[in-house]
Amino acid sequence: MKINAQARAALMRKAYHALINAADAATLHYAPSYTGAHRHGEITELNADMLTEGTYREALTTYAVGYPGVDFSADLEALAPGVPVARRFDFKSHDNAEAFYSELTDDLRAPGGDFKSVEFTSEEISAKTQNRGLMVCVDADQVKDNPNWEQTYTRMLLNRLRLNQLRRAINLLSASATNTAKTWDAAAGKDPDSDVFADILTGHTAAGVRPNRVAYGPTAWSKRVLSHRAQDSAGGFASAGLTPEQVAQFLGVEQVLVCQARYATSASAKAEALGNLVLEYHALSGATVEDASNIKRFWSPCDNGMELMVHRWDIGPKKLALAVEVHELMKITSTLGIRKLTIS
Repeated sequence: MKINAQARAALMRKAYHALINAADAATLHYAPSYTGAHRHGEITELNADMLTEGTYREALTTYAVGYPGVDFSADLEALAPGVPVARRFDFKSHDNAEAFYSELTDDLRAPGGDFKSVEFTSEEISAKTQNRGLMVCVDADQVKDNPNWEQTYTRMLLNRLRLNQLRRAINLLSASATNTAKTWDAAAGKDPDSDVFADILTGHTAAGVRPNRVAYGPTAWSKRVLSHRAQDSAGGFASAGLTPEQVAQFLGVEQVLVCQARYATSASAKAEALGNLVLEYHALSGATVEDASNIKRFWSPCDNGMELMVHRWDIGPKKLALAVEVHELMKITSTLGIRKLTIS
């Protein structure tokens, strides 16, 4: 059977990736280098250079996979849905208008002739997921009376890792969005929900695909509620009491998220991860590398076949270490239609 050059190239690319992935799996034995400088309970980046099968802890991994955290995982899935892939993979970039070209009369076949030929040229990009993780070193004497110390630190590492991922998703969407400044206050005539509705329509026209998710920062959501409450109208009063689910129904989107995540900027100060922003974008849960959407969180199975892996090992007679690792790559796969309102 003959195959064209494009199909042959795709087969060769898949064969190459399969070979590289096999080599990766054979050579990636990760573990942190320990210099003795770590203090008890100090969380650091995972320097994955010597992790072995012996450091893997299945029970802790099962605990981590089943632990819901403080809703970071749910917010992360809303902002950047996960897409399982091999460690080396190809994905489609959809910044093109070809999917929306349309013919009024040019699709008519002349007698004896052929149908009109059209072309779809989405860019195919080769990529590789990145190994990320965090580790903590503890003093054996300080945890000997706590039988659940491994679960406690696994939970802390997982929450911090998910928060890192969440902030990366927000930064990617925010940086790729077309911004509009809005003031939501007590002045008469303000309608925050209509502002978002109109912005979604603008994004729909730009991309051809309607944004299906809207994410509010806590400050933006509070300003929305207070602005509606201040309006001397039945519509304003009614809108102020709407839940995120009801706002989603009004906007005609799949989901409205109010992202409550905070992160520390100093020992005593916290900042909102999304703050005074409203993000509008198109994302799909359960998507593949082929599906068109604005953002995807590609992840590869760890050596245990799961999305994350927990390790525990001794680094001395009185020093213990615990680490959580993932393989991921977060990407904006299309910038078309991503919108952002900055609320004051």
